[in-house]
Amino acid sequence: MKTKITLIVALFFCCISFAQKKDTIVANKLSEVVVTGQFRPQSIKKSVFNVRLISSQDIQNLAANNLSDVLNQYLNITVKPSGNDGRSTVSMFGLDAQYFKILVDNVPLVNEAGLGNNTDLSQINLNDIEQIEIIEGSMGVTHGANAVSGVLNIITKTSSKYKWGISATLQEETVGDEYSLFDKGRHIQALKVSHNFNKNWFVSIGVNRNDFQGYLDNRKGKDYSENDSFRGYTWLPKEQLNTTGLVSYKKKDFSFFYKFEHLDEDVVYYNRAVQSGYNTILGSYRYANDKLYLTNRYFHHLNSAGKLFSQLNYNISVSHQKQERDVEDFRYYLSTQNESNNIKIKDQSMEVLYSTATVSDFFPDSKVDLQLGYEFVNNLGFSLVQEANTIFVPITKRIENYDFFISTEIKATERFSIRTGIRFSDQSMFKNQYASSLGLRYLFDKGVELRGSLGKSFRTPTFQELYSKLIFDGHFFVGNQNLIPEASTSYEMSIKKQTLCASGVQFSNMLTGSLLDVNDRIDMALIGFNTDTGSPEYQYINISKYKMWNVSSVNQFKKNNLTVNLGASIIGVSQKIENQIFTSDDKFLYSFNLNSSVSYVIPRWETIFSAYYKYNGKSQQFIETTSAYVISEVDASNWLDVSVRKNLFNDKLEATIGARNLFDVKNVNQTRTNEGAGHASSAEVLLAYGRSYFVKLTYNLNL
Repeated sequence: MKTKITLIVALFFCCISFAQKKDTIVANKLSEVVVTGQFRPQSIKKSVFNVRLISSQDIQNLAANNLSDVLNQYLNITVKPSGNDGRSTVSMFGLDAQYFKILVDNVPLVNEAGLGNNTDLSQINLNDIEQIEIIEGSMGVTHGANAVSGVLNIITKTSSKYKWGISATLQEETVGDEYSLFDKGRHIQALKVSHNFNKNWFVSIGVNRNDFQGYLDNRKGKDYSENDSFRGYTWLPKEQLNTTGLVSYKKKDFSFFYKFEHLDEDVVYYNRAVQSGYNTILGSYRYANDKLYLTNRYFHHLNSAGKLFSQLNYNISVSHQKQERDVEDFRYYLSTQNESNNIKIKDQSMEVLYSTATVSDFFPDSKVDLQLGYEFVNNLGFSLVQEANTIFVPITKRIENYDFFISTEIKATERFSIRTGIRFSDQSMFKNQYASSLGLRYLFDKGVELRGSLGKSFRTPTFQELYSKLIFDGHFFVGNQNLIPEASTSYEMSIKKQTLCASGVQFSNMLTGSLLDVNDRIDMALIGFNTDTGSPEYQYINISKYKMWNVSSVNQFKKNNLTVNLGASIIGVSQKIENQIFTSDDKFLYSFNLNSSVSYVIPRWETIFSAYYKYNGKSQQFIETTSAYVISEVDASNWLDVSVRKNLFNDKLEATIGARNLFDVKNVNQTRTNEGAGHASSAEVLLAYGRSYFVKLTYNLNL
């Protein structure tokens, strides 16, 4: 163990993040202003919370298609793609996407199963992003239910210094080794137009099309007619059309904006099973029963901020959102390439009316500040559940909560700040919930910053955990309306030092330690066996306790045009799972992660060279068999992206070329996934579609 710790500490201080050109120094300074969890926008140094930033320049260097491309490089975060439905979700500290909250301009983003959690990262458009702010740990006071492992807040642009702005983007990318101009690879087109009518009014509209033609790998595509399980795609084809609009107004201390977004997504599932038929018209023919997943999301956000009585600062948001997924089943004739028997049904939806507001600056004394706030959430959920082989039943339920919170921040001295807060949540489905927090910050001499925090939060059961049913032919998986919310407690301590040498060299080093404890964790568990067939039956129940500790380090080196960054972390996870038949061990299981990047700017060429590396170490987790909980191991993986970005023609044209996943990772092995009856087998965990190459061209006309 001592040898491992020594190795980890040594790795913390090895090499190598995000660099900008000299003409982006001003933008960098602005990006050091954060809003997430703050009383008002302020510098990151003044924040009691540990806020980590991903700038718009970072996103441009990566030529990221969606949020999953960005978070793939982030320490302590694992992106979990699915080849079955095309979704990509996030896991932090071993907790899945239901514990991590994603917001856009401080408003949780809807999906067909919830609000802010379990969000499909591939559905989040990266146009118009100013920066992304991430806070790890329980944020229940400021962001309510389900902000257990952390929050991610996407800050979008609401103004421009130009009277007119026109931006057009074309991006072509291989998918693994597959590419053609129309029917293979990924093809992206985007257009944005913005206009400042005067110094007060600003409008912008944009459209983005992302056409992912799927990844075959060893499969044979949709027109393959042999029944040998090679038909279809390993990664499903997906087409997204994202439309945005913004109107904003600013005058003195008053501002408001209205933001609209619409997502239209089509994902096609091609069944690997090929069947045979006969009729008098076609004779003998072959066909497959395929599916089309149709997702639509509408997002409306109205925000206003300003002053009351010439002193109080207020900020209020009202949002109406809806995301719906329909499933269209159809028969596809392989010889004629025609469809028939098309039947479209509503599968899932979530409609949300949301509002949050804060009022602060009650005292003229700048040493004491008070913030009062509320958050109202009205969720109308729908799901089509299966109660028997051919019996499907629609379920519609409304879930509401009305929350009120109060926070205080005291600057005891110029160096020492204390922040406390408490939230009361009136729940329509569960017992009333509470969240609380304590944050401390102390500034030492020579650029040393010390922070500590304690947070208590909660996670409410999702619509699926409450109401889902999947019962057919020996399968029994159901929800549970008697679930109770999970309770969590998190602790974090960090020390950060920034050094500026006389030679111009800059160092930044941060060491963070955190603990997270979750009680009454909800999971699908074995509850018994069918008395007639002996088939196992599963249900969501409050069965487990979860503990996590994490030590991480982030180190940065800057000199002239070179920026090098390294992050490393070791995570220990303990779970005690007790279903109605057997119990798991609660020993800690460990994993090690490393991320690193290097960027170099050549100002004379107006060119940035960037490389991003991430190592996900071997991880362990308990999985359930019909007789016991056993430890399953997931192999380690390495990820490397490189890019070159160059500005041409007085910055009117921006060209980026690069490669993702240079180590050509596709799947990693997971052990003991199908254990039982005296045998064990392994499975492949889907990670990526292999090495890919991209070219991105953006034309900017600013007048």
